[in-house]
Amino acid sequence: MLKLGRIRVRLSPNPLGGKSFRQELVLKEGCIRISGADSGGCSAQITVWTDVYRPVVHVDIASGNPVKAEAIFESWRYTDLVQRDGENFANSYKWGPVQNPVTFHDSLSFQDNGIMFFHRNREYTVFDLTVMQQGLDSVKHILFNPLSNLTFGGFMTGPGMMPAGKTTGRYVDTGYEGWILRSKAPAKKHHLVLYLHTDQASSPAIWEKGLKKMMSEAVKQNKNAHAATQNWWKDFWKRSYIFVNSDSSGEPSVTWQTGRNYQLFRYMLACNAYGDYPTKFNGGLFTYDPVFVDSQKHFTPDYRNWGGGIHTAQNQRLVYFPMLKSGDFDMMKAQFEFYRRIVRNAELRSEVYWRHKGACFTEQMENFGLPNSSEYGWDRPDYFDKGMEYNAWLEYEWDTALEFCLMILETQRYNGDDIGPYMHIIESCLTFFNEHYQYLAKRRGSKSFDEKEHLILYPGSAGETYKMAYNASSTIAALQTVLTRLLELPDQYLTEDKRNEWKTMLGRIPPLSFRECEGHVTIAPARLWERVNNTETMQLYPVFPWGLYGVGKPGLDTAINTWRYDADAIKFRSHVGWKQDNIFAARLGLTDEAADLTVKKLKDSECRFPAFWGPGMDWTPDHNWG
Repeated sequence: MLKLGRIRVRLSPNPLGGKSFRQELVLKEGCIRISGADSGGCSAQITVWTDVYRPVVHVDIASGNPVKAEAIFESWRYTDLVQRDGENFANSYKWGPVQNPVTFHDSLSFQDNGIMFFHRNREYTVFDLTVMQQGLDSVKHILFNPLSNLTFGGFMTGPGMMPAGKTTGRYVDTGYEGWILRSKAPAKKHHLVLYLHTDQASSPAIWEKGLKKMMSEAVKQNKNAHAATQNWWKDFWKRSYIFVNSDSSGEPSVTWQTGRNYQLFRYMLACNAYGDYPTKFNGGLFTYDPVFVDSQKHFTPDYRNWGGGIHTAQNQRLVYFPMLKSGDFDMMKAQFEFYRRIVRNAELRSEVYWRHKGACFTEQMENFGLPNSSEYGWDRPDYFDKGMEYNAWLEYEWDTALEFCLMILETQRYNGDDIGPYMHIIESCLTFFNEHYQYLAKRRGSKSFDEKEHLILYPGSAGETYKMAYNASSTIAALQTVLTRLLELPDQYLTEDKRNEWKTMLGRIPPLSFRECEGHVTIAPARLWERVNNTETMQLYPVFPWGLYGVGKPGLDTAINTWRYDADAIKFRSHVGWKQDNIFAARLGLTDEAADLTVKKLKDSECRFPAFWGPGMDWTPDHNWG
């Protein structure tokens, strides 16, 4: 995932360099305000805000005395960049055979007293490589390909600004080329505007035409844009907030930090309220030079672990589930649209490899719905199933997409949203499990079901942890919950035939398995499994996200026993990263444990910005931590 670049603003004479200086994130307005005064008493204020409804960034400068303004667009991709050893983890190639690939240069130019910049994908991308590797060339012409002709960039301009040449420099570990705009004359007010545009345009000229159209529409709305944005933030903060000890005096406590940081985390998520793509768990919009996260990673600002277009559902879910409770339903659309765009590619995987229906969503997949090539495996036996990831962590992990199916269903239940556009995703995911596990059973023997006419969910996987599982409890709970919620939908969403089909499937889902721990009945991760591979407490997934157990529900004592006595549940317990033990505790009514883990999770990070948690198991900022 490439950044657009970096903007540096200078004022001359500098009114911010002496007597006072303050920079503030103004949450209620969704802006950054920088203010100060020089030793002579000249003050200035810079306000940076982004239009919620359009990809336009504004920088408003007001000074007590006339000043000159200079804006520099700094690009480290002014030349081709060969990825260094270790840098591949920021892209889709990872540890595959394509080592030290080239990030091609951006196009930059002065135009119409502004700076035009864009990056355009070359003809051959990781999409082509992945399709070839995974034997899908026969359907390549109908696969959704979001990388073809992808062009993204923008235009920086401002009234009274004009081109003033170029400069070079180095920031942290990366050299850059700067393109300069400078005000024609000193003034008490300056306004800088950054228009951004992304499109799969057939040519750069077509992309530029789309950019200029967007700019024209934005200019028409400019008079009311700031007020509309401020009103949006005002309404946003009314939806959900947590104040803890807000009236206390003295040094803020860690419990106070918990409330404050909840607001800061929601702010970061809201910064991508209406983007076309979901907020990535590993930093979203807020990654920075990687050497400040890991002192060994002297790479460009484009770097982040688990980078590229890779979608890691078991992490992404923790970014989006909370939006149900905070009422941020409109911000969930990008995540649902992500699946809607790629569902046909996931179905083609099933049709090509196994000749049955249903969407097969793997873990660690690309933004075009196929497994990442390195996670899929380059060094794989010829006999191995082409539809499978040859990967000890990810094999048979298909149920993570069901969590997003539940989110879709919950937006209808919570908010009355029309989920018609996303019904196919849900039904196709269920169809995959229904058809694929009958397919696997028939390959092993003559029967499609067990002796009780239940599906045999083998081989399966309880997360990345309990591998080669037989009837994983997390998968059973997922299927039971999604099918039950689906059948609870109003009549408009399901025909009678479809309703009967899903009732039949619900009757085929096997029951959860249990085991004894220290003399107490507990939920088992699965009926059987071959090995423990990670540290996820999958035996409590029937509590969250699936909600089969909890306060006021049957079997609460069994779920609490699992928390208290299951040796793995105890050993794996933590507040770090994607660990969700605080949610388990809250849903089980264990208030002391829930409070302790939540405070540990949401207290100030070690970074200057207190909600930049991480790196945990992934990267900083870690959005599935919050």
